[in-house]
Amino acid sequence: MPKSDNQKLKIFYILDYLKQYSHQEHPVRAAELMNMLERQHNISCDRKTVYSDITALQDYGVDIVSIPGKNGGYYIASRNFELPELKLLIDAVLSSRFLTEKKSRELIEKLCRECSVHDAQLMRRDVLVSGRVKSMNETIYYNVDAIQDAIGQNRQIVFRYFDWGIDGQRKYRDRDYQASPYGLCQDNENCYLLAHSPRHGATSYRVDRMQDIRLTEETRTPCPELTGKALTEHANKLFQMFAGDTTAVKLRFHRSLTNAVMDKFGRDTMLIPDGEDHFVFTVNVAVSPMFLSWVIGFGWKAKILHPQSVIDACRDMCREALEQY
Repeated sequence: MPKSDNQKLKIFYILDYLKQYSHQEHPVRAAELMNMLERQHNISCDRKTVYSDITALQDYGVDIVSIPGKNGGYYIASRNFELPELKLLIDAVLSSRFLTEKKSRELIEKLCRECSVHDAQLMRRDVLVSGRVKSMNETIYYNVDAIQDAIGQNRQIVFRYFDWGIDGQRKYRDRDYQASPYGLCQDNENCYLLAHSPRHGATSYRVDRMQDIRLTEETRTPCPELTGKALTEHANKLFQMFAGDTTAVKLRFHRSLTNAVMDKFGRDTMLIPDGEDHFVFTVNVAVSPMFLSWVIGFGWKAKILHPQSVIDACRDMCREALEQY
């Protein structure tokens, strides 16, 4: 590359270097920038030119702080992501079971490049991917991309669906699935497709267990349950994405379970005191074995009050479980 072309890129090299290596506790000196330009890009310049480029970047809006004095230098004070924000995003990647171990590492490395090498080194010390339960489907990204394309183009999709066998191998179901995709939802650390199925109506599929997704020429089947705000409402009614008849269920919980109720149903849930130690509330949920298991898991601290059909279903589930022991 001609030297003149290198000179045109000089200010970009300075910006990239500051993003990567500058830190409040490790400011980059002008001499370090001059050495970097000479050694890595064959660009010779003096301090005055570096000062001028720094000023230009500041005028452009880059938050570069100048520290005067013998041990002074420059560092970028604010970035696209603050360190706590990057830590939250990395934690989200680590907790997402639908991401494979390989893809998790790739995403974490990309996030670490959004801060200085000094902060990135500290964050990597806290990262532990190996040993976590992760998806074994490397095509998850392609699946999400295909689903988003289908939603954007208002088209149905066809795909294969599989289960894991006890031998650790995929066992594909004996038919292709066709559905009208409406949205993606993360629940219980997994990613689900909310869609309309010709056989089941509004339903959900684990995205990491979908394979060979293809767009069809058919437009999506209208599904008011999964359109607009109804999509979020539908997802909130499901327990670990298991479908069931939506029912208004009244429950009585011990006060020590307030956090569990708020975490599951949100702060808008109306909790009515019932004596000194309990409260009652009513929620619309898809009554499924997962919902009943959630209630049963709290033991004597949780009780279904209404309707009788849900109480009976809970009793039957408990009775069937006891018969195994």
